[in-house]
Amino acid sequence: MGISSRVMECRSLASLGAILFFGLLVTSVCAEPMLWYTTPAAKWSEALPIGNGRMGAMVFGTERQNRIQFNEYTVWRGRPHSYARPNAGKFLPEIRRLVKEGKQKEAAALANKEFMGDPIRQKAYQPCGDLWITFPSVTSNSVSKYRRDLDLQTGVVRSVFSSAELVYEQETFAPYTRPGLLVHRIVAGRPGALSCDVEWTTPHRIHTSQANADGWMQVNGKVEEDGVAFVIKGIVRAHGANARITADTRLHVSGADSIELIWTASTNVESWKKLGGNPQESVNRTLDEIVAVPFATMRDDHIKAHRALFDRVVLELPSTEHSASPTDERLAHYGRGETDPDFVKLVFQFGRYLLIGCSRADGQPATLQGIWNDLLNPPWESKYTCNINTEMNYWPAEVTALPECHEALFRALPALAESGAETARIYYGCRGWVCHHNFDMWRGTTPVDGAAWGLWPMSSGWMSLHLWEHYLYSQDRAFLRDTAWPLMKGAARFYADFLIEDEKTHWLVTCPSMSPEHGGLVSGPTMDCQIIRSLFRACIETTQILGIDADFAKELAQKVVRLPPNQVGKHGQLQEWMDDRDDPKNQHRHFSHLWGVYPGADITWRDSPKEFQGARQSLIYRGDAATGWSMGWKVNEWARFLDGDHAATILSNLLTPVGTKKGVSGGLYRNLFDAHPPFQIDGNFGATAGIAEMLLQSHLRDDKGRWMIHLLPALPKAWNTGKVTGLRARGGFTVDIVWRDGHVTDYRVVSAKPTEYLLRIGQEERIEKSREAGK
Repeated sequence: MGISSRVMECRSLASLGAILFFGLLVTSVCAEPMLWYTTPAAKWSEALPIGNGRMGAMVFGTERQNRIQFNEYTVWRGRPHSYARPNAGKFLPEIRRLVKEGKQKEAAALANKEFMGDPIRQKAYQPCGDLWITFPSVTSNSVSKYRRDLDLQTGVVRSVFSSAELVYEQETFAPYTRPGLLVHRIVAGRPGALSCDVEWTTPHRIHTSQANADGWMQVNGKVEEDGVAFVIKGIVRAHGANARITADTRLHVSGADSIELIWTASTNVESWKKLGGNPQESVNRTLDEIVAVPFATMRDDHIKAHRALFDRVVLELPSTEHSASPTDERLAHYGRGETDPDFVKLVFQFGRYLLIGCSRADGQPATLQGIWNDLLNPPWESKYTCNINTEMNYWPAEVTALPECHEALFRALPALAESGAETARIYYGCRGWVCHHNFDMWRGTTPVDGAAWGLWPMSSGWMSLHLWEHYLYSQDRAFLRDTAWPLMKGAARFYADFLIEDEKTHWLVTCPSMSPEHGGLVSGPTMDCQIIRSLFRACIETTQILGIDADFAKELAQKVVRLPPNQVGKHGQLQEWMDDRDDPKNQHRHFSHLWGVYPGADITWRDSPKEFQGARQSLIYRGDAATGWSMGWKVNEWARFLDGDHAATILSNLLTPVGTKKGVSGGLYRNLFDAHPPFQIDGNFGATAGIAEMLLQSHLRDDKGRWMIHLLPALPKAWNTGKVTGLRARGGFTVDIVWRDGHVTDYRVVSAKPTEYLLRIGQEERIEKSREAGK
């Protein structure tokens, strides 16, 4: 009878309005999502993160000497320069010849010698400094009643403990309303009882510092002699009739009721192409603007702005006896296979919290570690690895209602296109722009690191598709016309020039390229074809929507049909390469040929069932254990395979204390940071996106162009009852879902104007029309 009678009954109830939906149908109380602990952080991977897109910090909450390590988004090694080798292009024909002849080692050797960027390694994101707060009267054996927590809904880190009958309460936050700042407050339990020493430091060798009794302290530093220069400046505001500040190399506070520490940092970076800014003027201006602003005003403004984003999506899953336990204990319970669906909700919202903290419109894109890094020599330079990791950072942005967080990536793309146009011209003799598997603050787009990793010219296509995805979710034609189209067109133009005809099949293929980090240099790996096919089709549709560039669309249409198709090989697998040479025993962390299942839609259960089953078999061969980020990707893949229990199995491997489960290299640290290991933030974002994908999918359209909104496509048995509100679907829709005993009991689909869509619940489908937002 179409959609089940149970849903139809609840739909009639839903017509009574939003009060009924949120009140009577779901009786569970929404607890604030919070990470909390009964011990301080013993190391960086246990500290709690805050951020506002320009400043990020890790709060340790240590009793006697609290440490707050912080970053500023433009503190990087290096300086503006071009990575391009002027004569690299003349070696392309020979590299291609060697690849075509199957001489992978020789092709790689030549590419390593003549075709890599100069220098071969890109530059590293750097720590900025540390704030140290020492309480001389506190000793470790005098501390009791310790607790620290991070309230994801407010973005405030808090610690409380008692020592010698005095209660110390501290709060830290990074206000986006004042994005150059970090704020920390300390309150003692008795008037006049607070005394402490305060010092800002930097790990960089080249620096000077000074402090004065007016409560100011400043650190001037350089990352390298001719590179990025920075200034850290902070103020201590002491309150109380007997409060006093003195200074030597540090600031000393005594007799205070409470104090506030407010600090900022800035660099001489003007842009990816220019140094020369005045960080002293910047920090002075930032602090002058807030010196008289009350702490309560800063805190309230921060929470209001944070919740304006965070509160858009609410997820409720069943609670258990573990739900009231400290976060590290919950992680251990979940890793042992003990039931705690509410912990999944915490991990989901933590991913959204991290994206809000590390990627904002006026900042840099999220690096491999977001905006957080304490090491001078971080793993993989803590930069942008865009053969999956950078893109994965933004998988939750649209579906979990944080499109503003996507803007940092979009703002970086014009610079990459400018640099990438130079790379396209010098290396390949092509129009348009290209980016390979990495970029950094200085927007290097050439191959780097070595041919086995770097000679993959596809990230420009993949990142351009993020622009298209933003349009699909927002339906913002002005964005599509003004921001997305020039970048999408430039990326597509490069591939239109770069493709060459395979002599055996006559398909148009990429060469040289690779399946990322796997299998060596080849022609036409499956992932390349999926990305180019998706980009060309998106460009063709864009020209139709905007009524422009018909000739270019015709060129792309002629080439897209000549790309190698997805192929199923002798093991029943989706082939990773044009040749049928997959090893079913190989469990490599990358499974790039499944890009067409997720995040792409080149292979779907409806339109390409044979290839869909082949892709599923490939993922089975890859196994359930992997690095952290790889498991985050697998959650999304199994959701697209409509297998919620298998997706939940991957989640159980990912949501495990790192190093505790046999055969699983990844997991989570105590502060829920994802472990490759070491820390890589993309696994957090992959998990959040995957949980959303288990609850809602919208990547298919019917023959009339209506979007399919698929409710609970991959719901695991463990999540048999729950509610989610505020998820976004392609086509400009916002979706709320309530379910009980594994069945949808109510739903709401709204959009800017009433719009038809194809509703799918279980195996049943029908056409419906969305409600108008606000009505």
